Amino acid sequence: MMACGTLGDMQLALLDFIVIGGVLLTILIIGLLAGRAGNNNADDFFLGGRNMPWWLLGTSMVATTFSADTPNLVTDLVRQQGVAGNWAWWAFLLTGMVTVFVYARMWRRSGVLTDIAFYELRYGGRAGAFLRGFRAVYLGLVFNVLVMATVSLAAIKLGSILLGWPGWLTLLVTCSVTLLFSVYGGLRAILWTDLFQFFLAMGGAVAACVCVLGLPEVGGLQGLMTHPNVVGKLSVWPDFGDPQVWVPVLLVPLAVQWWASYYPGAEPGGGGYIAQRMFSARSEGDAVGATLLFNAAHYALRPWPWILVGLASLIVFPELDDIAAAFPGLAADKVGHDVAYPAMLSLLPTGLLGWVAASLLAAFISTMSTQVNLGASYLVHDGWARFIRPDADEAAKVRAGRWASLLSLLAGALLSLTLTSAGQAFNLLLLLGAGTGGLFILRWFWWRISASTEIVAMAISLVVAAYFTWIHDGLGWWPMADWAKLVAGSLLTTAGWVAAAYALPPEHPEILQRFVDKVNPGGPGWKRFPSTAAAEGDTWNVPRALLQAFLGCVAVYGLLLGVGAALFDQGPQGMLLGILSGLSISGILRLQKKA
Repeated sequence: MMACGTLGDMQLALLDFIVIGGVLLTILIIGLLAGRAGNNNADDFFLGGRNMPWWLLGTSMVATTFSADTPNLVTDLVRQQGVAGNWAWWAFLLTGMVTVFVYARMWRRSGVLTDIAFYELRYGGRAGAFLRGFRAVYLGLVFNVLVMATVSLAAIKLGSILLGWPGWLTLLVTCSVTLLFSVYGGLRAILWTDLFQFFLAMGGAVAACVCVLGLPEVGGLQGLMTHPNVVGKLSVWPDFGDPQVWVPVLLVPLAVQWWASYYPGAEPGGGGYIAQRMFSARSEGDAVGATLLFNAAHYALRPWPWILVGLASLIVFPELDDIAAAFPGLAADKVGHDVAYPAMLSLLPTGLLGWVAASLLAAFISTMSTQVNLGASYLVHDGWARFIRPDADEAAKVRAGRWASLLSLLAGALLSLTLTSAGQAFNLLLLLGAGTGGLFILRWFWWRISASTEIVAMAISLVVAAYFTWIHDGLGWWPMADWAKLVAGSLLTTAGWVAAAYALPPEHPEILQRFVDKVNPGGPGWKRFPSTAAAEGDTWNVPRALLQAFLGCVAVYGLLLGVGAALFDQGPQGMLLGILSGLSISGILRLQKKA
């Protein structure tokens, strides 16, 4: 392997630009070829014809979450809080596993085109229609555009450091490729380009990690683990002797954040592009298999190359001033701990630098194409076609989807110019909707939750988020950290919607019975609405599914932490965690066989 470069000598060669151009051209060709059959009607354009296999859908989910901003966020967490800081997103595995074993089948059974169309299946009347229309605009424009702005910000930093491009040029090139194939071929084109981009990005991340560890300043794994800048950052557990550390780093994510926050890819009860992929599956089994593959790969397979590079950056760029000095062309308001990841990649040798830069650009394109298609499905199917042009034919819906894709992509790219760091955007996304997650989980199993209940929850959540973000940095004269705002927002919102569920009238019995007959959620929350499936002996499987979800979390966490233990020369601990992971997988399979 070629040696990595040294600080200050990074310069892209012709070979690097050839690699980058070749990758972008390959993505475009794959997308255009795969999308030839994806533009006939709304089901084809937004759901790939509802006939996609589990392995393709699961890989696409992983590729979508592997955006240009993801390694930046991990680096930000590692540099400021150590490896343990990753519990901020590792905790979302709990949401993911519950979606796999509890919600995937019900989502697929609902037969809707988007998760927002679910509102008029579960609710009724004007309140249900309003909720569907409002969520279409909120998620399709406000929330979706914020997500795209976050990943666009990472692309801007990547292009500035690795390519020497201004932000507008990076976005122009990548967004043009995204639009060409996603607007032409819809979800089918996105899924097949995701497959290519996943392997490209994973290979690039591993190769970059190996090269960075070989830097003389780092000195391999042994040198990394013994360096004074890194020693205090290695533990996967926070300092339990300091509540100011372990409460926000571990307790809040595991006790509150995973169920309370609506975060892309980890929506409580399933939703967003995860739900879209489940709707696209050819069967219930494929929907379950896809989400299981996603959660295993997302949490256990990918984090460690990013974490190791983030730790190494503490040796090469111990302070933000070091990054600013090394890259004087980077705007001052864009210099943050998250930018240390592309800064480390700048040390890669010719050829490998082009590969890794191309893989991150491809990861950006993967996320943007999914968000563009998802946001367009909300705006067209749940907004325009539902309320403005209900008589629109399939061709008109596809055309509207293309225009919505273009406009939302432009909005996300422009908003990215106002953000400064991945951590900033991550915290804002967590705060928006904090506390509504419990409602999204329970609305499947409790008949008293109505459209009015959900409207109350959204209103409280938005007011709380606006207050903490723009009005006051705390409650009264008490300034609050981001984690305290999240907890306070979650508690206030949850208390408000639970009270509303009891105070406001439920949905009409006919609407509730229709939902039960269609989805068959079962359980004590629907005792007064018996389903045909239950009458035929289809027992409630949620208790078994929750046990499987628990074992799934143990299996994935065991694998994740076991790999970390092996990397940090803790062989016996890694072996024990591996055995625990294997036993948990065996338990899942036995429970599935009994079912």
